[in-house]
Amino acid sequence: MPEELKHQDAELIFALDIGTRSIIGVAGRVVDERLEVLAIEKEEHGKRAMLDGQIEDIDQVAKVARRVTDKMEAQLGCKLQRVCVAAAGRALRTEKGHFSIDLPDVARIDSDLISHLESGAVSDAESHLSENGQENPQRRFYLVGYTVSGYLLDRYPLTTLKGHTGQQLEADVVATFLPSEVVESLYAVMEAAGLEVASLTLEPIAALNAVIPAELRLLNLVLCDIGAGTSDIAVCRDGAVVGYTMATVAGDEITEELMRHYLTNFATAERMKMEMDAPTVTYRDVLGLEQSVPGQQVRETIQNAAKSLASEIAQRVVGINGAPPSAMFLAGGGSKLLGLRDLVAQALEMDEKRVALAGNNYDISAFSKNHDLNDPEYATPLGIAVSAGLGLISDSYRILLNGQPAKLFRSGTLTVLDLLMMNGYTSSDLLGRTGKNLSVSVDGQRMTFRGQSAVPCTLRLNGKETAPSALIYAGDALEFVPAVPGESAERTVQDLLGTDFPGGVLVNGKPVPLDYQLRTGDQVVTSEEPIPLEEPEEEPPAADSSEEEPVPLEEDTPQEEPEIEQAAEPKVQVEAEASQEPAEEEEKDELPTEEVAPVTRSVFRPLCVYLNGEPMVLPGKPDGAPYYLMDLLDRSGIDFGTLDCPVELRVNGEESSFTQTLRNNDQVIIRRGTRRTASPAQE
Repeated sequence: MPEELKHQDAELIFALDIGTRSIIGVAGRVVDERLEVLAIEKEEHGKRAMLDGQIEDIDQVAKVARRVTDKMEAQLGCKLQRVCVAAAGRALRTEKGHFSIDLPDVARIDSDLISHLESGAVSDAESHLSENGQENPQRRFYLVGYTVSGYLLDRYPLTTLKGHTGQQLEADVVATFLPSEVVESLYAVMEAAGLEVASLTLEPIAALNAVIPAELRLLNLVLCDIGAGTSDIAVCRDGAVVGYTMATVAGDEITEELMRHYLTNFATAERMKMEMDAPTVTYRDVLGLEQSVPGQQVRETIQNAAKSLASEIAQRVVGINGAPPSAMFLAGGGSKLLGLRDLVAQALEMDEKRVALAGNNYDISAFSKNHDLNDPEYATPLGIAVSAGLGLISDSYRILLNGQPAKLFRSGTLTVLDLLMMNGYTSSDLLGRTGKNLSVSVDGQRMTFRGQSAVPCTLRLNGKETAPSALIYAGDALEFVPAVPGESAERTVQDLLGTDFPGGVLVNGKPVPLDYQLRTGDQVVTSEEPIPLEEPEEEPPAADSSEEEPVPLEEDTPQEEPEIEQAAEPKVQVEAEASQEPAEEEEKDELPTEEVAPVTRSVFRPLCVYLNGEPMVLPGKPDGAPYYLMDLLDRSGIDFGTLDCPVELRVNGEESSFTQTLRNNDQVIIRRGTRRTASPAQE
């Protein structure tokens, strides 16, 4: 049996880059302000489970994520549970926000004040979503990341406010939003893969943190992360990030051009794209024919698609930056396309030396003793790990739930209830539920017992009791212990009647022991005389299938069950008083809490008999009169209006008349006899 892996410790950073074509995992630890990469794994999707950065097939993506995780666990020798991820998608929205705070007096700026300032700027950016052309106002957008583009303290620009003294504070942010379905599908994949999301950021933010460290952002630099389905773009200058955008064109456009031109499937076209710098490229087309073409021809085939991709990237960069940047980095698997770097430089009219592949400067924030990190495809997975490990994610908008970072989506004002719902709790966890009531009828008297009340939840915001409707802000800490449902009311027959009750008891027409557990709707009838628990054994004789007519019953012939359609299974019938209420199936929580008084028995005792082998309880007659055999005729199931044969009437095995008086526990038979055969004389 394999030895169980130890669990992931708090210092081990595990990141997954969920890409359109593949999933890359990176794990490492922070050493001297840099991330030491301990493991890297990559696996491609077996089929096209994602489109333009959006997860299409959650189960398929989760399986690949699980395989990557399993391989990394084998490398690291530990069980990975917490993962850092980044979101991308074809509907990225970026908005700018501004917020200011005027203090009554000059004060020292602390982290709480900065959090308040930044959250105000984020809320301002969020308010612009509907103003700036959101097509569907009902569509929910979630905040997935933001960066501060600048601070002002008493109108003086600063890179950080913490520790400074002033009175007027201002902040500008660039906030990025994605539709709720994009973010929620990412969480669904992680949950299906058995992983807990420890942090969430945006892919271009993550890649930027790996490729362009903060000390380089005084320059006007652009990062373009070209994946298979999307190209994510981030722009920085004057020491801050000034914008993000994305284009839904990337490496797949090149692959699809090869598919169309050479009549191949997607996987073959992907391989041809990787091998087109070779002298000859060999492939099999969809007709099954083996083909060979010069690599130069393949390169010429994709020129138009590559130029179109470069042109789209250039337009996006100029649109967000206002002009070509001072320098540009290309990252992602798509950036490795032969000749693309030169085409992007030409489209931006930049010196080709100012456009470079990412990877050469990863060592500023990450290093590895066993892995070569100089690969532009590692920009996003490394960036996710570096962002989490070095605290580069905008944690000032983090909210703690029971000591752990909460899964946090923002869409308008956030309440305590909103946060709990986002993290898997329900309203019943807040309110609890009173245990079910028990309602029974005893000798025609209705009795109700109330279930126990729920143990209320514990809800504290920053150490103080709060309400679910309370607003929650950046940096808040919420403590929540769910409510515990109350226990349902439980009673036995003995609880109602006492241990010294000498008589018998029927519940729903059947004899039961004193320890019988009552259920809502049960009808209990008591008797002064004991009632046997075992039903009488009436074994019918083996039927002879060869007989066409039933044999007439003799007095000493064992009684057999009637072969007629009997009435529904007898239930306790409470018919004596019109005021008696039927038992309710389930009582509502609003019923009185106090228990009812002890049972008060009727003056006129009910009668318990067995009709055709089934127990039946007859309520006491108001005048105290006895029951006769004729009183049971309408309960026998026989239609006397169409009767065409004699009726057998027996009490305790003896043939009886309609006026036979009945007593407790009498065995009554009322059933069809044998049809008489006419004699020749009668014919």
